Amino acid sequence: MHVALLGLALGSAAHAQETQAPADTPAATPASGTTLPAVKVRARDEAETGTGPVRGYVAKRSTAGTRTDTPIVETPQSISVVTADRIEAMGATNVKDALSYTPGINSSPWGDDTQYDWIYIRGFDAYSPGFYLDGLALRNAGSWAVWQTENYGTERIEVLRGPSSVLYGQNGPGGVVNVVSKRPTATPQNEIQVQLGDPERRQVAGDFSGPLTESGEWLYRITGLVRDGETSRGLSDDRQFIAPSLTWRPSAATNVTFLSQYLRMRVGSDWSSYPAEGTLLPAPNGQIPISTFVGEPAFNRYDQDQWMVGYLAEHKIDDRWTVRQNLRYARFDTDYKTMYNGDFVSKTDPTDPAYYRTMSRTPFGSLEKSRSLVVTTEAEARLQTGPVSHTLLGGLDYQNTRFDIEANYGGTVAPIDLYAPVYGSPVTLAPAFLNQRTTLSQTGLYLQDQLKFDQRWVVTVGGRYDSASTETENHLGGTTNKDTDHKFTSRAGVVYLAPAGWAPYASYSESFAPNTTVDPSTGKPFKPQTGQQVEAGVRYQPPGRSESYSAAVFDILRRKYVTWDTTTPPPTPKQTGEVEVRGVELEASLQPIPRMNLLLAYTWIPKAEVTESPNASEIGKQDNAVPENQFSAWTDYRFDGGFKAGLGVRYVGSTYGSKSASLAKIPAYTLVDAMIGYDFGRWALALNARNLGDKVYVANCDGSGLSCSYGTERKVNGTVTYRW
Repeated sequence: MHVALLGLALGSAAHAQETQAPADTPAATPASGTTLPAVKVRARDEAETGTGPVRGYVAKRSTAGTRTDTPIVETPQSISVVTADRIEAMGATNVKDALSYTPGINSSPWGDDTQYDWIYIRGFDAYSPGFYLDGLALRNAGSWAVWQTENYGTERIEVLRGPSSVLYGQNGPGGVVNVVSKRPTATPQNEIQVQLGDPERRQVAGDFSGPLTESGEWLYRITGLVRDGETSRGLSDDRQFIAPSLTWRPSAATNVTFLSQYLRMRVGSDWSSYPAEGTLLPAPNGQIPISTFVGEPAFNRYDQDQWMVGYLAEHKIDDRWTVRQNLRYARFDTDYKTMYNGDFVSKTDPTDPAYYRTMSRTPFGSLEKSRSLVVTTEAEARLQTGPVSHTLLGGLDYQNTRFDIEANYGGTVAPIDLYAPVYGSPVTLAPAFLNQRTTLSQTGLYLQDQLKFDQRWVVTVGGRYDSASTETENHLGGTTNKDTDHKFTSRAGVVYLAPAGWAPYASYSESFAPNTTVDPSTGKPFKPQTGQQVEAGVRYQPPGRSESYSAAVFDILRRKYVTWDTTTPPPTPKQTGEVEVRGVELEASLQPIPRMNLLLAYTWIPKAEVTESPNASEIGKQDNAVPENQFSAWTDYRFDGGFKAGLGVRYVGSTYGSKSASLAKIPAYTLVDAMIGYDFGRWALALNARNLGDKVYVANCDGSGLSCSYGTERKVNGTVTYRW
């Protein structure tokens, strides 16, 4: 996995739920002659929008699939929405935990890493180009520092699966994760929350929102938290987050929301990575303890300071035309230090237990800074041409992100005893092997039409033209390289809105992402890699019920990605790679009985393999570690009197590791999560546990035999919330 990170960088070188009675509960009847004060109903039952809060677990509208506020059943591509209520019930403290009950998502591809929300979507890496926040790109460069998000400041997390460049520009073939921020509310809602957890987690959070003026022209929201914590191996896990926001509504036609946030992370870098012997394979000394930390506590760190400011502006010109502009400027400053696994030191007699005990280590460090400007301007028209209604969208977006990176690999540090570690070794880093500035720019022009006729058929067609450039200034070599790519991508889909809530659909979509690896024959970066998907599925939303069911089959091709020909030295990059992923996804969210929620998700991927490569040995094998079967189920129930309980099960099938190169088959594993709680008056108590049985399992291995990653240990958090 460390090699994967190093390869990525070298390539670039080149709401909480409100406590209230159910909506159908009758109000208490006052005694005769009693006069009660007027009561303001703080309703979360306002009409749902594609970016707003959702009461419960089932969202019926989203902007992720079309960039317009559209019912999900009318979108011809797979979408999952994880609501704030669902995040809270599961006790998810980061994005990957929140998505762990979502089909098509591998939320732990590299085990218990402390600093990233690293996930796979439909078998493809979502680490680069990165997530989206409020529809605007959080662009990564494939290096070691990435933009971060905070679950406590999140209203919903949306996953649009499959290539989506028509809507979002540069994009991977697996899909898009869009995090939607909490925004000011017209009705007052306030909470203070205290959380204690294992290991050594102490957190205080607050969320305050409502009108600033009696007319409701100005609304505000302030969300924030302070955490003093530790990772499972005793490293720091501290975080401070604050997100003030302000909404201005001068008229019914105009809405401007100003968003800002500051995030400070002080996290000990830990990949929970060990040799195969003692984790995946037996070893004379037994299993390597999961508590062993292979770095140096005073050295390993992921320290990041990040801030963002921007706005979301919308103006309705008339009943037909709406214009929008969304903008964000952001910066981060990161100090990253970690250790890469080396080989066993005493390689003399393989029958001697000492052979498998002491491991060498290689220090690594990266100082990174980034600044990013992203702006999108759109015009939306709702028109009628005879029997056909149109939702026409045209837009122009621009993004410019600059990364300054100085990275060091190698140096000196003492070996470590994996079974009896002693810390305190001095660490000396080798001189920088990478010192560069990379600027990624993209300008895209897109057009989409959603045509609806007979109130039964919805046809979505769209196209986009992008100009993307990558400029790299190598400060070590004193050279500058700039390359510009132009690409047209398309998308088309059809949905039939059958009676009784059924909606079968079919679609085709494309993606592209520039390559930063240089072709040695031309001295210029390779052409962009592309993705194409064919998908068919069906959704079912029973009218009048808070339930949703979906099934999808898909076939994705990732083409023109760069692989390395190792048949003759030295290794040579070639743009002849192709990966095909085929699969089936099933998802259901329902309420079998009143006050009970049930979430089910199943993913079957029988094929996720390299189909073209200059290395014949790679063909037919997996590029990423993709289990054939994944299944999850979560249920919770709220009893009379305020008591609540929940239970979840997550099953992840076996793989042969990254590049199908693991020294042995990585076993499947099943994890259990649980929740108990009690709501009374304005108070809510909850106790959440992930991996309740504290199961020790291997999540992934590379082909070296030196890097196998343990999965996340048991985590228990107790939360007390007061709302008013």
